[in-house]
Amino acid sequence: MFDHVTVRVSDLEVAKKFYITALAQLEFAEPYFGGHFFEWDDLSISRARAERPVTRALHVALVAPSREHVDEFWRVLTAAGHRDDGAPGPRPLYRPDYYGAFVLDPDGNSVEAVHHDSLRADGRTIDHVWLRVRDLAASTRFYETIASVCGFNMHLGRWTHFYRENVSFTVVEGEPLTENVHIAFPARDNATVDEFHGVATAAGYRDNGRPGERRYHPGYYGAFVLDPDGNNIEAVCHNRD
Repeated sequence: MFDHVTVRVSDLEVAKKFYITALAQLEFAEPYFGGHFFEWDDLSISRARAERPVTRALHVALVAPSREHVDEFWRVLTAAGHRDDGAPGPRPLYRPDYYGAFVLDPDGNSVEAVHHDSLRADGRTIDHVWLRVRDLAASTRFYETIASVCGFNMHLGRWTHFYRENVSFTVVEGEPLTENVHIAFPARDNATVDEFHGVATAAGYRDNGRPGERRYHPGYYGAFVLDPDGNNIEAVCHNRD
């Protein structure tokens, strides 16, 4: 589902301590450091700048190997002074075997540890992401426009749920709005990146970077558009051949 999700932070050192502590409780290794960002596979945190402001009101759920890991995640982080956003326990609203706990990161984003029977075992960090949006119908149209190109499915309900295998993201209407998050979806080849950008801009969505090679590594080919709330959405192919 995600190539990567980037959270822009106001203080990189403070955020690093929070996320390293959080992910260590879930048995993820130390992150890769790229100079102005830290990365755990499909999750990264990056220093905010004037043109890339701080991410606000994002919900991101991290894969926990067991319920005991969820408990420890919450215990360690709240003991360290981070704000509780939901104590460990079952959440049958989402699924019968869903067990999660929630803590706020230093910028107020809701970070969850979650365990359920359908967690994938590929070593990736993120189970799901929730975005709060201004207009559910408008956001649904945007993500539906790119869904077939990016290879994910859609389910409509009280909120709109997009999924691929056992990973998902959800858009829900309400306040506070999720702002300034970057979500990159994987593309199988450069032509898919081109198609993503062409389909989105033809539908009237704002260009935020035409398809092309990026400086991140040789063969990084990406394109960017803005969703209706101004979040930066990317399709990327890592063609290292």
